[in-house]
Amino acid sequence: MTGKQLLLGDEAIALGALHAGLSGVYAYPGTPSTEITEFIQGNALAKERGVHCRWSTNEKTAMEAALGMSFMGKRALVCMKHVGLNVCADPFVNSGMTGVNGGVVVLVADDPSMHSSQDEQDSRFYGKFALIPTFEPSCQQEAYDMMDAAFNYSEAQKLPVLMRVTTRMAHSRAVVEVKAEPRQQNELNYNAEAKNWVLLPANARKRNDVVTAQQKQLEEDAANSPYNIYIEGHNRSLGIIASGIGFNYVNECFPGGSPYPILKISQYPLPKRLVRRLMNECEQVLIVEEGQPFIEDMVRGVSESQNIKGKLDGTLPRTGELTPDAVKKALAQLSIIHCQLSINDGFAPCEDVVPRPPALCQGCGHRDVYAALNEVLKEYDNPRVFGDIGCYTLGFLPPFRAIHSCVDMGASITMAKGAADAGQWPAVAVIGDSTFTHSGMTGLLDAINENADITVIISDNLTTGMTGGQDSAGTNKFEAICRGLGLSDEHLKVVVPLPKNMPEITQAIRDEINYHGTSVIIPRRECMQTLQRHLKQKKAAEKK
Repeated sequence: MTGKQLLLGDEAIALGALHAGLSGVYAYPGTPSTEITEFIQGNALAKERGVHCRWSTNEKTAMEAALGMSFMGKRALVCMKHVGLNVCADPFVNSGMTGVNGGVVVLVADDPSMHSSQDEQDSRFYGKFALIPTFEPSCQQEAYDMMDAAFNYSEAQKLPVLMRVTTRMAHSRAVVEVKAEPRQQNELNYNAEAKNWVLLPANARKRNDVVTAQQKQLEEDAANSPYNIYIEGHNRSLGIIASGIGFNYVNECFPGGSPYPILKISQYPLPKRLVRRLMNECEQVLIVEEGQPFIEDMVRGVSESQNIKGKLDGTLPRTGELTPDAVKKALAQLSIIHCQLSINDGFAPCEDVVPRPPALCQGCGHRDVYAALNEVLKEYDNPRVFGDIGCYTLGFLPPFRAIHSCVDMGASITMAKGAADAGQWPAVAVIGDSTFTHSGMTGLLDAINENADITVIISDNLTTGMTGGQDSAGTNKFEAICRGLGLSDEHLKVVVPLPKNMPEITQAIRDEINYHGTSVIIPRRECMQTLQRHLKQKKAAEKK
């Protein structure tokens, strides 16, 4: 379908990748990036062309599979949220050394304000760290157009490209002009040179020299990029540097056009030549960027001027999402414009709306797991329960208050083991099915190898529930996985978390806590949300 379409930022990215000749998308679901892969999974062109679009077990396996596709000359997209980039940091950073054959774009969706995340990490630092060019679209149209540009640039420079978006870009809609003719997929080729891809020190040192030498050209390309624009302004008492969606927010403050020069940045490395020009022409500079003061730090390094305003001096908020109101407030603070802020400036709560804290769904199997666990742990002094990433993390909140930690994907098992190593008993780990296959299996192997005195509860709801019900990589395989890791059948128990089964569940938990070694309990019942969808689908099929 060509012409104009109303698309989420995520959908614009997905469609742009398909129209750029994509052969495979590799991803693990994580808000706010999930809809990219889901769009490709449901797209007719992707099905017609046989585009790979199954979920990966985690972000590391996704990145490595994409590199394999690139090695054979095809174009691959890797999608994840910002904390997922930590998981795949090893192959991501090393991909700057190997380079690419077919184009590779690593799409990372950052989550300022931590709507569903543990931190406000800014992924642009990873691009700089790995010496990899970074793109940052300012609108949905640019997100669509940039995919083709990013794949072309990846193949021209023989480097992967990091594309960074944030929550508002990913989850807001705008009209996008879609090009008429999608590009064909690359043909399979054997142009990848083993000496670049085998990172023995002798090879890696040579590649490091090559990639380091490329940086000057990458910076010059950024300075000449159509996505980095120097917009003239007649009033030079102020200059504005705006990146990504921040550029849109600045434009909202000046409906008739800004009287001040604006440097729009959407491609990195930082174009220092354009920055110096703005600094030399303007009396003071306001830097508007979503996330951490990434550009601001570098600009302060480029210039000795004291008239740089942004997040580091408090002109803009250092934490949370950037908003048009925050930009207006900054401009008002600099006495640049008179603005009327909205009634609910920033994130002030509306008095007419009753707060609705998140909670586990009624009928959710996790509820029965926590009810049973809490009942048993009353019998012990100072029990500790180590939680993990998923909807079951809500067990920290009332009415359960059942877990004591939640750090990152898979940390429950290894933290429980470490606590047991320190002498804690009982030490219990609660982890979901998808998270277990993502990052928990290696921790369980460590525990089994040392027969650590921990009880692991793999709460299996047969899906990746927190991000909308995507397939879970380990469904119907968990008993086999645990046995394969060396766990004995005697201490591997499967229960059905229902109120009527509470005596059986509590007894299983009690028995395994009292066993001084590694044990696993798998409470298994389908997620209520996916169950309802499956029942609707079944009824619809029966009517046909």
